[in-house]
Amino acid sequence: MIAAMSPTQPVPGPRPPDAAQRPALPPRESFLALLADALAQGSLVKLVLGKYVGGEPRLRQLAVRPILLRGAALLSLLYRYQTKDVTKNVSPEEGQRIVAEAIGASFRNAHLLTSTQTIVLAISQRGQCTMRRKAVDQLQRRPEQQHGERHGEGHDERRGEPSDEPSDEPVAAPHDRAKHRHIALERPFLAALGVADSQQRLIPVMARKYKQIDKFVEVFASAFSSSTLAQAKQVRIVDFGAGKGYLTFAVHDHLRHALGIDAQVTGVELRGDMVELCNAVAQRLGLTDLRFEQGDVTRHVPRPVDVMIALHACDTATDHAIRLGVQGGASIILCAPCCHKEVRPQLFSKLGMSPHPIRAVLRHGVHLGQEADMVTDALRALLLEASGYATQVFEFVSLEHTSKNKMILAVKRPHATDPRPWLEQVAQVKQFYGIREQALERLLAPRLGGA
Repeated sequence: MIAAMSPTQPVPGPRPPDAAQRPALPPRESFLALLADALAQGSLVKLVLGKYVGGEPRLRQLAVRPILLRGAALLSLLYRYQTKDVTKNVSPEEGQRIVAEAIGASFRNAHLLTSTQTIVLAISQRGQCTMRRKAVDQLQRRPEQQHGERHGEGHDERRGEPSDEPSDEPVAAPHDRAKHRHIALERPFLAALGVADSQQRLIPVMARKYKQIDKFVEVFASAFSSSTLAQAKQVRIVDFGAGKGYLTFAVHDHLRHALGIDAQVTGVELRGDMVELCNAVAQRLGLTDLRFEQGDVTRHVPRPVDVMIALHACDTATDHAIRLGVQGGASIILCAPCCHKEVRPQLFSKLGMSPHPIRAVLRHGVHLGQEADMVTDALRALLLEASGYATQVFEFVSLEHTSKNKMILAVKRPHATDPRPWLEQVAQVKQFYGIREQALERLLAPRLGGA
C-alpha cells in the first residue's frame, strides 16, 4: 500500500540541529536546511520547484511530497512537463540531493510548504538569492490535513466510492486518493459566495464550481511562479467579465493569504447587480484592496496591469480583453474564450471556393463551429507570441464541469522577440482558411507595425 505521510509522522533518520541553534546561513543553504528540518520533524507538506531554466525540453515544474510505500518513508518526485507528468519515488536522502542540485542550476524558484510555515526561495538571473517565510495558520492548511478526505462531500471524487477514513482528525490518506486543494474550503469567501455552508462544508450543487475555482488557482499559481512577478511584493490584477466573482476572490485570496503579496484586484462586470453583490461581499469580509466596477471591456481604457483575466467573454470581447492586457503591460494573461462568431461566417464562405479539400469538412455545421473555435484561438495564440508572450492553449477543466473548457495562458517573456515569424504564420493561416479579418489582429495592428 502506498500512503501519503501524515504531517505528524517524521522521516526516520538523524535529526538535524534546530534552526534556532544553527548559525546564519545564506538563503539557499538556509532553505535546504529548513527542508531537512521539515523532513526530520514530519511537517513537510509539499515542495514545488518552478521557473525552470535547464536544458530539458518542456519541463516546467518539480513537485515533491512525502509518502509511505509498503511501510517505507519515501519522497515522491513529480516532474511536470508541458504534455505529461513523470513520477519517481526515492529515499529522503536521494530526494534532498536531487533538490539541492536542481535549485539554482535548473530551477530559480522554490516554494516549501510545511504544516507551520511557507518558505519561498527566489534566485535572480544574476544568481542573487532571496528567501521569505510566513507562518501558516489553521485555516490555511489543506482540507485533507484537517479533515482527512471529507471536504463536506463524504466520498472520493475520483472513484465515486464512500470514504472509510475518519473525518474528525488528521490521517494518512491513500496515495492514489490524496488531493491537494489550492483553495481550502475553510476560506471565508467560499461561504460568502455560497460555495460552502456556514460549517465550511462544500454545498453539493457547487461541487463543479469549486473544482473550477481550485483548478484555475492551480493554473494561475503555476504561471505566477514562472513569471517575472514571482518576486513582486505588489501586483495589480484586472478580471474582465467577473460575474459573481468566484475567480476574482480566489486569486485575491491566493496572493494575499497563501503568498502574502499585496494584491490590488479589480473585477469588471457589465451587470450592475453582480457588481453590487460582489462589492458587498468584499466589504463584509474586510477586503479593502478588492473592488468591483461596472464596465464594458470593449470600451475600457487601457491602464497598467500585471495580470489580466477574462473568462467566458463572448466572441470578440476576449480579443478586447487581450488587447487591454497587452497594452497594459501584463506579465500574465489568462483567458477562457466563450463563443466564436467573427471567424465562423468567413470560414463558411470558403465553401464557395471549389475545389478545396476543406469543403467536405466544413459543410457539417458542428465541424464548422469547432473549426472556428480552433482557428480563432490559434490566431490569438500566434498574435500573443508576436506580442512577446510564451503562450499555451490547453484544456482548463473537464467537459463534465463546463462546456467552455479551453484556456489561453500567456506569460510575458523577459526579453523582446522578433514578431515577424509569428505574423507570417498568422498570414498563412488566414490565407488557407480564407479569413479576411480577425479582431485581435486589428486591435494590435498599431503595436505590431500594422500587422
